Amino acid sequence: MEEKKLEFKSNNENEKKGFLKFLGPALITSALVVGPGSLTLASKIGAIYGNQLIWILIITVIFMMIYTEMSMRIGLATKSTFIQLINQKWGKFGGLLIGLGAFLVTTSFQAGNSIGVGIAFSIITGLNTQLLIVLLTILGIVLLFSKNFYDLLEKLMIGLIALMLLSFIITAFLAKPSVGSIASGIIPTIPEGSLGLIIALTATSFSIVGAAYQSYLVKEKGWGITEAKEGAKESYFGIFLLGLITLLVMIIGAAVLKPAGIVVDSVNEMGLTLEPLFGSWATIVFMFGLFGAAFSSLMGNATIGGAMLSDGIGFGNSLKDIRVKITIIAVMLFGSIIALIFGGAPVNMIIFAQAITIVVVPFIAIALLVVANDEKIMGELKNTVIKNVIAIIGLIVLILLAFNNVKNIFFS
Repeated sequence: MEEKKLEFKSNNENEKKGFLKFLGPALITSALVVGPGSLTLASKIGAIYGNQLIWILIITVIFMMIYTEMSMRIGLATKSTFIQLINQKWGKFGGLLIGLGAFLVTTSFQAGNSIGVGIAFSIITGLNTQLLIVLLTILGIVLLFSKNFYDLLEKLMIGLIALMLLSFIITAFLAKPSVGSIASGIIPTIPEGSLGLIIALTATSFSIVGAAYQSYLVKEKGWGITEAKEGAKESYFGIFLLGLITLLVMIIGAAVLKPAGIVVDSVNEMGLTLEPLFGSWATIVFMFGLFGAAFSSLMGNATIGGAMLSDGIGFGNSLKDIRVKITIIAVMLFGSIIALIFGGAPVNMIIFAQAITIVVVPFIAIALLVVANDEKIMGELKNTVIKNVIAIIGLIVLILLAFNNVKNIFFS
């Protein structure tokens, strides 16, 4: 009897170690999606509506899980990249549109990541924000030229995810949120005036460009078809952490900001409001989490935009390729320069990014769905019926968001 218990325990430990070995690609995707913008939205929603919109976050995370796992299977099923497959199916214009679109979308929002990382580290260290933007951008470029950038990126993102989780869990513990209020937020309700924030939260948490890049990350990891089962678990777990981090910030906003009647315009303002309640150390703890979110997005966002542009124009896709590194650097430099000149992304740039998103995001989602259902490409990794149903509902949501953007840009 004792021997059987020991054997069972040993098998359990091996399974855990086996799963830990597979952590990486989806954690990178999760880390780059959770940035200053998404956390600002989460804190603002918590400040205004408390925990009433938790259900929206749950739904968008499910959509993100499905598309990320779908992209992972595409990466495993063939030696060709996602953009190369689109070139084969729809011609080079299709691949170029995806690559250029990913580059423009990520570049347009890179200024916010540069500002976020500068402000967070400035509050922690007391150093000048603009100086820190320059230094941390240089650090990002130096890391890019490490011997094995993918391995470094994976370790860095896992570390930053852990930093975010620890920081926001400690802050949430201090805030003492209402468990009953959190539970009631699972029940769908649309409070008056909340539609704009619902749309924004969906758009930031359900990142199709991030999901599409998962197919590249699993190739960088060196996975093949035999890793499909563990890869699916890793995809779901990584995106679950994305939702958990966003949820923690929303809960903190509901517990700290809403009772005080404070509405924040940036997530660093939320960190500063903790000081009178819990002391300066609480603000520092929160800012470490914000730094993790901002620096992970600064690195990850640039990697997506640069690598997908490079693949789209036929320059290659491997993170070891110097041409890919140059396009990644272009995203980093553009973001930091805009942040230093304007102090953030100008309104015209945000409108431009939205206009690009209208075309590119639904197109990428459709392309992922088409490839994932192509039996010649996917074989046994082809989409199941249930995954298709959820993915199609997610696509409809993306198309509705695109129509909303058209309305806001051209008819408001």
